[in-house]
Amino acid sequence: MGSCSGRCTLLALCALQLVTAVERQVFDFLGYQWAPILANFIHIIVVILGLFGTLQYRPRYIVVYAVWAAVWVTWNVFIICFYLEVGGLSKDSELLTFNLSRHRSWWKEHGPGCLHGEAATAGLGAVHGQSLVVDAGCATVYSYMEALHSGLQILLALLGFVYGCYVVSVLTEEEDSFDFIGGFDPFPLYHVNEKPSSLLSKQAYL
Repeated sequence: MGSCSGRCTLLALCALQLVTAVERQVFDFLGYQWAPILANFIHIIVVILGLFGTLQYRPRYIVVYAVWAAVWVTWNVFIICFYLEVGGLSKDSELLTFNLSRHRSWWKEHGPGCLHGEAATAGLGAVHGQSLVVDAGCATVYSYMEALHSGLQILLALLGFVYGCYVVSVLTEEEDSFDFIGGFDPFPLYHVNEKPSSLLSKQAYL
């Protein structure tokens, strides 16, 4: 059914999105980022749905995937604005942790070159076994790492949206052409009864 170029590209994009989403989910779990954890979980489910729809020629599943891709782009734009403190947002707020953790990002405490040590916070103990670590001497800024991850997700989501719409249009055109040439016969009984009637007429002639 149709060429594999669009479908194969969409399959590759879905697989790549799945791998990067799982990788991001791991780091968000380690950084106690509960809002991104929930968003990543939904994203993984929808990507699997899009992967299944592409394999099984299900345009409706691919439409759901394409719509979610647009939502996913919006979410990652918000994440970039959050960590880069654009539009009045502050990366030090507890918006992504639901006030359940003082951690801001796994990369803030475990990035390349970061010095590990307990932060001096008087009167504040560790929450649920979590320890605050001084993010001094880091080779990379954690907000840039988070923004880079979101930028990659935006790129993959945009490509997935474009190829998802393309595959849906191709599958829809193929279904319409299949109906036009009689792939789905609206009168199957007519054709079933047509053959016996022709046989009877031949027997009567003989």
